[in-house]
Amino acid sequence: MAKGKLKKSQAAFDRAKKSIAGGVNSPVRAFRAVGGTPPFIAKARGSHLTDIDGNDYIDFVASWGPLILGHAHPAVVEAIERAARDGSTFGAPTTRETALAEEIKDAFPSIDLLRMTSSGTEAVMSAVRLARAFTGRTRLVKFDGCYHGHSDSLLVKAGSGATTFGHPSSPGVPPALARNTLSLRYNDANAVADVLKRHGDDVAAVIVEPVAGNMGVVPPADGFLQALRRLTRKCGALLIFDEVITGFRIARGGAQQRFGVSPDLTVLGKIIGGGLPVGCFGGRKDVMEKLSPLGPVYQAGTLSGNPLAMAAGLATLKELRNPGVYPRLETKSRLLADGLAGEAKRSGLAVTSNRVGSMMTLFFTPHRVANYDDALRSDTVRFARFHAGMLARGVYLAPSQFEAAFVSTAHAAADLRAAVRAAGEIFAELAESPS
Repeated sequence: MAKGKLKKSQAAFDRAKKSIAGGVNSPVRAFRAVGGTPPFIAKARGSHLTDIDGNDYIDFVASWGPLILGHAHPAVVEAIERAARDGSTFGAPTTRETALAEEIKDAFPSIDLLRMTSSGTEAVMSAVRLARAFTGRTRLVKFDGCYHGHSDSLLVKAGSGATTFGHPSSPGVPPALARNTLSLRYNDANAVADVLKRHGDDVAAVIVEPVAGNMGVVPPADGFLQALRRLTRKCGALLIFDEVITGFRIARGGAQQRFGVSPDLTVLGKIIGGGLPVGCFGGRKDVMEKLSPLGPVYQAGTLSGNPLAMAAGLATLKELRNPGVYPRLETKSRLLADGLAGEAKRSGLAVTSNRVGSMMTLFFTPHRVANYDDALRSDTVRFARFHAGMLARGVYLAPSQFEAAFVSTAHAAADLRAAVRAAGEIFAELAESPS
């Protein structure tokens, strides 16, 4: 357990700030939402991390989802080492690319053809461009609180009303571009129906996280995904599932397997790289054949399909073919989520627990969380105190109320019990003092 200080991590953070913007290469790592010093990680194995101060943590971040087998899984490490000895990148075709593509297609029947990229952001950006080219339309529909990477078309907030086109959520995004994206309330099928009735002739695609993971975990309401499928088909828009998080995470075939809905295009990442940077997008043959060199839509990437990521991904996905993997993950995740909720209830603390498969979020609100507005009602001050207390007790959680926790095959029953026990101690403290 992490009982020590973060003296070395603080020094490392101060040093990093002199060379790296904000001291981090992705904003949430700076711990701004929860305060304190981010631990600088030295090594990891299985379900545990060790920072440069020697503190040990049970890890429920899992590098934000991809490490479904835990850290440094022997089969994945061996695959990477073997691939590295042959060369790290060629900028030329390899058989590993094809093998990984075949593995993905086997799990996702909606994918006829796919294209590898080096990140989820890149894959989403490419899928949107392809959808616009295929349909000959411009506008895009997304949902508040769903994150699809930081490309300009998708860094968009809702407009002033439920059916007005959006405005940029980051400086540097041209307002004219943002106006082509409409952001609606997640789980509101009626709003989608209204928008597509009025603007459907110019909507190229509806893109959605089929299970939201970037406002915290929010499952789709009954019939919501089915409504998106029906409405997009009716107006001729494409349906894009962003399964960067959910793909191979909540089922081998992702959310589309779990909920029985097939999109036109799917975006994947995280797990298909086995912990190395990777993304891909794929779908219907007639759509994907519009991509260069078969068609006119340009998309390229020098390091796309690089041998190390392909090897790590293949090793991971082969492990996930074991028929016992997902039932065990389900059991472990249920034990953790139920344990946390039970401890909160015992302490008299009002929280809401959302879980789908091996991803979950404990929201510090007594209210049901079904969309981004609901999530924003959470007590983020109290969450920050909870996060700090868990970190001090050796439990590493995402440093934001609006993120997911992930369970891996490497988590042992002792890890889960320790996390629940630590949470119980903190809940009792929180219940005794105001937020």
